Amino acid sequence: MWAPIRRVYAWLHAAAHILENSEHLSGDAVRRKLTGLLAAMQRWAPLAGELQAAVAHYIKVARSYWPGLFHCYDVPDLPRTNNDLEQFFGRYRHLERRITGRKKTNRSFVLRGQTRLVAALTTQQRAFSGHELAPNDLMSWRTLRSQMETRCEQQRRQRRFRQDPDAYLSTLEHRLNKLTLPP
Repeated sequence: MWAPIRRVYAWLHAAAHILENSEHLSGDAVRRKLTGLLAAMQRWAPLAGELQAAVAHYIKVARSYWPGLFHCYDVPDLPRTNNDLEQFFGRYRHLERRITGRKKTNRSFVLRGQTRLVAALTTQQRAFSGHELAPNDLMSWRTLRSQMETRCEQQRRQRRFRQDPDAYLSTLEHRLNKLTLPP
């Protein structure tokens, strides 16, 4: 069993080395190198013995990530993983649990998340004065408020429909008849 383990470990180590890109190659060059490695792994998979299914799974998963896997090598300062973003959302979730005592995220996060998330995490770093909180661009602030109100109204309609679908649909039908029928 050690020979197949050594072989598969060498393949995975080679893939990690290619994706690390210590030579600072372009995204296309990294793609070509990884394509060659995956083709070799597929060709020599029978030498992996009992680990052949694991090798096939690795190749399948690597190819499923293919469309977005190589952008980070062509765009400067683009992180290779989204770990920082996941930690950012995790900190917010932890903060909201401490504040509200709820285990699940509040539904209003969907409606006002783009403002609540930034506000919650930046206020942890320092206190803001009232002058700093005033919007610099009043039109963009009004646009944002309008978008949030539209989403809130959609949520209200969905809630009304879920509570009593027949009454909601009859109200809509009544409104439609008023618009289309002559007085």
